[in-house]
Amino acid sequence: MGFVSIILHWTVALGVIALTTVGLYMTLNEVWPLYIYHKSFAVLLFPIILLRVIWRLKHGWPAPVGHYSLIEQRLAKMTHWLLLILMLLMPISGMIYSGASGHGFGVFGFELFPHQLSEAGEAIAYSESWRNFGQTAHHYLGYLMIAIIFLHLLGALKHHLIDKDETLNRMLGRKKT
Repeated sequence: MGFVSIILHWTVALGVIALTTVGLYMTLNEVWPLYIYHKSFAVLLFPIILLRVIWRLKHGWPAPVGHYSLIEQRLAKMTHWLLLILMLLMPISGMIYSGASGHGFGVFGFELFPHQLSEAGEAIAYSESWRNFGQTAHHYLGYLMIAIIFLHLLGALKHHLIDKDETLNRMLGRKKT
């Protein structure tokens, strides 16, 4: 794994984990003032996610460091593809939800998609159907993302603790294989 791949992997990984954690916290505890931070950091992370996806598609997947069963290889490939797809769909569904609901979105007050507010200051949806679609997609994709991240983490730990191969070291940039 090259330096660029490692930096993109960990930047996106830490960003997605942080955004997912904040997203869960703010929705489960109704801490609405966190939305501006959640949306702002998500918008800032999105171009890095795009770069990571393009980089991965252009450079392919790193070769496995050992010999694994066909089931394990397919599970790994499916997990990696799902992570890439979910990393794209999560911010897109969030932007659809926020934009269509009339709340808009941007980066720390710089509007990229405008709010639509009533005279009383309440958000007026541009489209109820798109708002509902975005909300539902963001909700369920978020839980799927959590499950796939845990599967990915378990795979990395399995490689390191059970297989005792260099997969995790390579992901951390410690050794080249």
